Amino acid sequence: MEYYQMKQRQSLPLRAKIVLSQQRIKSWYDYWHGNVYISFSGGKDSTVLLHLVREIFPNIPAVFVNTGLEYPEIVEFVKTIDNVVWLKPDMPFNKVIEQHGYPVISKENSQKINEIRNTKSEKLRTTRLEGGRNGNSKLPDKWKYMINAPFKISDRCCHVMKKRPVKQYEKKFGVTPFIGTMAEDSRLRSTAYLEKGCNAFDALRPVSMPIAFWLEENIWEYLKSKEIPYSKIYDMGYSNTGCMFCMFGVHLENGENRFQKMSKTHPKQYDYCINKLGCGKVLDSIGVRYTPLEEDERPLFDLGE
Repeated sequence: MEYYQMKQRQSLPLRAKIVLSQQRIKSWYDYWHGNVYISFSGGKDSTVLLHLVREIFPNIPAVFVNTGLEYPEIVEFVKTIDNVVWLKPDMPFNKVIEQHGYPVISKENSQKINEIRNTKSEKLRTTRLEGGRNGNSKLPDKWKYMINAPFKISDRCCHVMKKRPVKQYEKKFGVTPFIGTMAEDSRLRSTAYLEKGCNAFDALRPVSMPIAFWLEENIWEYLKSKEIPYSKIYDMGYSNTGCMFCMFGVHLENGENRFQKMSKTHPKQYDYCINKLGCGKVLDSIGVRYTPLEEDERPLFDLGE
C-alpha cells in the first residue's frame, strides 16, 4: 500500500470504516476457519475491536494478558467482559528490567542502545552508531549519551510480558489474533500497515488489524454513539493506558505526563515504580519530570485540543 492510500482510508467517514473493518473481520475468520481470538487489553481501542468482532461472531474468545502492570481500573473493567481468557507472563516486571533492562525512549531506540552495548557484531554496532542504507538504522545523536547510562536498557519488556504468553497460547490452540492497533499510533505501526495491510495472512506471525486505518476520534465516536461501556481510567485524565510503568514516549507528552498523574491517582503504584523499581533515575536521565505539577504550573487549557 502507498502512503497516500493509507491517508485516504484514514480520512473516510466512520460508517465507511465500519463496513471495511467488518469485511476484514469476515475474511480473517473465514480464512482460518474460525480458529481466531481477540487480543483484548481492556483499553478503548481493543474495546471497540471486541464489539466489532462480536457483533458478527459473538462467541469468539478474548484473550487478556494480566501482566501485573495494568491500571487497576483496566483490570476491573476486563472482569466485566464475558468469555475472556486470562494469561500471565512467566517473569515479573522487576525481573525483566533486572535481566534485560528498562523500557525507555521508544522500542526502536531501546533496541538500538541494547544492541550497541551488547552485540558481538561490529558491523551491527557501526550501523547503529553511524547508520546504513536504511535511514532508521541509526540511533539518533540526541540519545547517544544513553549508551553510557548506569542501568540496562532494552525493548524486551513487551516481548516477555505480553507477546510470549499470547504466542504460547496461539501455538497451544492453533489460533490467530485480531489486534486493535492503529497506524496512527506510531511510525512502526504505520510502516507495518503499509507493508501488510489489515490482514497479514502470510506474515511469520499472522495477525489481523481490522481497525488499523481508524483514528482516535473514530474510536470515541464509535464508543459514544453505540453507548459501549469502557474503562473509567479514561475519565481520570489518561490517554495512554498501556503498562503503568512503561516509559516509552513519555518525553513527548505535554503538560502533566503519565507519571505525574499517577502520583495523584495511584500513589502506591507511583512510589513502587519511581523509588523501588528505580524508574525515577531513568526518567531523570532523559530529563522527564515525574514529581507532581503545582497548581500554578498547570496549563489553563489544553494546547492539544
